[in-house]
Parts: sequence; structure tokens; C-alpha cells
Amino acid sequence: MGSRSGKTAVMIGAGNIGRGFIGAAFAASGYETVFIDVDEELVRKINKRGEYPVRILLPDGGRRDTKVRGVRAVSGKDTGAAAAEIARAEICATAVGVRAMHLIAPELALGLALRTRESGPPLNIIVCENLLDAGARLKEFVTALLPEEVVSEADRMTGYPEAVIGRMVPIQTDEMKDGDPLRICVEKYAFLPVDRAAFKGKIPRIDGMVPLDKFEYYVKRKLFIHNLSHAAVAYLGLLKGYTYIAEAVDDADILFLAYGAMRESAAALDCENPGDAANLRRSIDSLLYRFTNSALGDTCSRVASDPIRKLGKNDRIIGALGNCEKFGLPVHYIAAVAGATVFALEQVLDKGENMPKLGDITGLAADSEAYNMIVALGTACSEAMVRGEDVVAALRRAVVKLAGDITIL
Repeated sequence: MGSRSGKTAVMIGAGNIGRGFIGAAFAASGYETVFIDVDEELVRKINKRGEYPVRILLPDGGRRDTKVRGVRAVSGKDTGAAAAEIARAEICATAVGVRAMHLIAPELALGLALRTRESGPPLNIIVCENLLDAGARLKEFVTALLPEEVVSEADRMTGYPEAVIGRMVPIQTDEMKDGDPLRICVEKYAFLPVDRAAFKGKIPRIDGMVPLDKFEYYVKRKLFIHNLSHAAVAYLGLLKGYTYIAEAVDDADILFLAYGAMRESAAALDCENPGDAANLRRSIDSLLYRFTNSALGDTCSRVASDPIRKLGKNDRIIGALGNCEKFGLPVHYIAAVAGATVFALEQVLDKGENMPKLGDITGLAADSEAYNMIVALGTACSEAMVRGEDVVAALRRAVVKLAGDITIL
């Protein structure tokens, strides 16, 4: 089934974000949407039906069912077929996860090489991955595989605009699928900021997509407010024994610590982009409300996955900490989140598996104030567990004293 306009969009990755957000936005904008995915059974099912259901889960427990029509799929294992779709597309996007970005480079390189030989129009590849400079990283992977004679032309006609993923899509349980393996359940919020300056040629109109200037700031805002707080709630929730994000954020101690980290990070972001304080406050309030959506069934274990990467120097926790230090601002609550994350990591390591050194994970110097603060707060968690106390409550008391917030002791 083709689109009414004859336009084609390629969505690399037919997972939660691919089908639940970006691919659906392409289809709503009048594009025939072609998914590229290595899950051949998923590809077969999409092609058999030419559509799939999306269920919007509302915070009040209600729901709204819609269908995404005019879609088909190609196996990512068939590099030639995938490349042919990329070569003829009007727009392209990726949502495969940071660790898989290099795996999609061959089909992109071949598709771009075909496109340059046919003198096609510019192609913009919207990079929907949670990583600073994700567009530049993907471009490096692709350029390394391009034939030397087309590198210059491919660079001229290809844009790699980064996007901020503005919709939460949890792991789909059997209950959410409700008898349909193609069903995707999502939250209502659907907002896709993109880097205006990175586009080549005319910027297409995509449902929910908003081109923005000073885009690096908005990436930081997503990473150092949304992703930071999501991680905070998840790791603290695990320490408290909660299964779901919605129940964890309803815990007063967890909410207090997560809000403190968001507040510290927002202060640095406001220094970076003066005048944005009101928007940052609204963003914080909106996020904490969105986290309470129990209908999403989002789990602490899913959000807390891959803690070593999330403790990386430029990622959501230590990256936010470094951004605060750049402006000489306090980092007590962000350090508390880091300490909780380190402690949670220690709990999930297999017996006999050595705990990585904190400095190696975070890039922090062992004699730095932030390093010692994280160690001290992580130790407070350990000591509380040994005493049989509530670990998160103990962490809250420790960070309040450390921060000198005597008015709330």
C-alpha cells in the first residue's frame, strides 16, 4: 500500500521508538513508511498486513486506539534491498540504539552511494539515539564505508540531524499487545525536536517534528533533565524494591532525590542558555507527572539497564555533574544519584565479578571532590543496608547533611 502522495520514508529500526513514534509520525505526514529491521518475523508480519495498531495509554487509565497504515518492511539482513530503499527515500530516520549504530552503516553507505550515482536530491537521516553528537558518530561510521570517489558528493547531499526523542515507549508486555504482536503502547506526549542546522536542502514537515536552533543545548536538556531523572527514579526504585517507575516516583524519598538532581542540573542549563529557567521548571514538572503514568507499565529494571554506560563521562549522570561543575554549581543530589547507581551496580554483579573502578567508569579523578562525594554517598547506602535500614531514606539524610540544607533536616 503506497502513500497518497507517493513519498517514501525509511525507518531503520522497527522497535518501540521506530513503530511507536517516528514511523507513526512519518505515516501521519503522508509518507509510505518502509521499516528496515533484522527481525525477519516482524518484517513478515508488517508486510502481511500493511498496517499496525498503536494504543495511547492515558494517565487517567483511559486509552485511545489508532492504526498506522501504508507501511511495509525490508529485512536489514538484505543489505542490497535495504540500500535500494534508502537510495529512493525522501526522508530517513534511525532508532536502533547507540550500540547498534555501526551495524546499520553498511546499508546506509551502499544506499548513499547508489543515490549519488543517480544524482538524487539531498537525503536527511534523522538520528534518534540517546547520545551527544550521535549524528556525527553515525556519519563517521557511514563515511568510513563509502567508496572514495563518492565521499565528497555524499557529504554534500546527506544531512545527519539529531533528534531528541520526546515520547516514552516501554517494553511491550503480552498484556499490552492484547492479542496482537504488532501492537505498540505509548504515552500521549509526542514531540520531536530536531537540529535545524544539520538538514541539507528543504526541511520536510513531519507530524510532531520541531526544527530548533542551538540544538546541542536541547540534547543536553533531554539528557541532563529527562534521562538523568528517569535513571534516578529507576536506580533508587531498585534499591527500594519497586518494580515500576510509576510506583517508585510516588515514593517521597525518591521524588525528593530525583527532584534535587533535576534542580541542580537545570541551574547549569539555565547558565548555558540564560532565560530558559521557566521552561526548565515546566519540563521538570511535566516529566515528574509523566513518570506517574502507571498504564505504561515501565519498569525500573528496563530504565536502569546498562549502568556502566549510563555512568559514563558524557552520559546522563556524570555528564550532568560535569555541566554543573563547569559553572561552579553544587552537585550534591546528582552525586547521590551516582552513588545510588554505583551501589545498585554492585548488587547486580555476578559473584566473583570484579566491580569496575569508579574512575575508569566515570572519568573522574580519584582526588576530585565529586569522586569523593559519590564514594561517600555510596558508602552511606552500603552502611544502611548492613544495618538493615531503608537505603534510600539513609541516602536522603546523608545528602541533605552534605548539601547543608539545614532548613529541611
